[in-house]
Amino acid sequence: MKVFLTGATGFVGKGVLSKLSAEGHDVVCLVRPGSEGKWRTQHPASSNLTLAAGDLFDTDALKKAMKGCDAVIHLVGIIREQKRKQITFQRIHVEGTRNMLEAAKANGISRFVHMSALGARANATSGYHQSKYEAEQLVQKSGISSVIFRPSVIFGPGDEFVNMLADLVRMPITPVIGDGSYLLQPVARETVADVFVQALTNGDVAGRIFETGGPEPISYGGILDAIGEAIGKRKVRKLYIPLALMKPVITTMEGFTFFPITHTQLTMLLEGNACSDTESLYQAFSTEKIPFLQGIKGYLR
Repeated sequence: MKVFLTGATGFVGKGVLSKLSAEGHDVVCLVRPGSEGKWRTQHPASSNLTLAAGDLFDTDALKKAMKGCDAVIHLVGIIREQKRKQITFQRIHVEGTRNMLEAAKANGISRFVHMSALGARANATSGYHQSKYEAEQLVQKSGISSVIFRPSVIFGPGDEFVNMLADLVRMPITPVIGDGSYLLQPVARETVADVFVQALTNGDVAGRIFETGGPEPISYGGILDAIGEAIGKRKVRKLYIPLALMKPVITTMEGFTFFPITHTQLTMLLEGNACSDTESLYQAFSTEKIPFLQGIKGYLR
């Protein structure tokens, strides 16, 4: 199968591209102008990989690059807005997906596999989740056979989330926003890549949305403890920071890209990110259930 892939140079995209190549698919990778060198460094010349320079907002280029493809895997997304650069949730997630679907319909694409996010829903508190839901609606109403995945936090070699938390855990005292009881359901990148690639050819999953998480939910505090165990720290000493103290700091600092959290991210963190249905994913796809601690031990030191 010939697959058009967006987000190939990102953390998730690298895992999906590796799986596509291993399964023998031909892959056309959409790469932003200026990132071609990075892509070629990561992927030496290969007979089954093709680079297509362009972005989500050049519809003519999208249609041309997608010509001859059978399916699309659309991964592009952002977790933080940069409004001065026109990098917003609405533009990237909604307008970008609309353009992808227009190009896919023009080229007779038979399957559109889309990455949404756990927590996407109508009237969501965060603009991130609301825009992800709007994009899902576009995909479902497009008339193209589709599969939508809603991942929780994704971990694996080179991730930002776990490695950032590991740096905090290595400190004598680890700061925790609130009480740390909010739940997440981290899922291995290997699992995500498995199900995305299988969704290309699995006829039984057409039209479905899958919550995509690991075997079980874990509290934020439990995640810190697991990371401590993985790096050989016997006890993680935590300093709980009340929200009333943290929110003004975020208001002041979130405009700086080096600051690790925004109000949107805080909102999503505190509302939790655990699946309401864990088993449907593992019943529909053949993939290993990778526990969080087992997975991070493979790359954290």
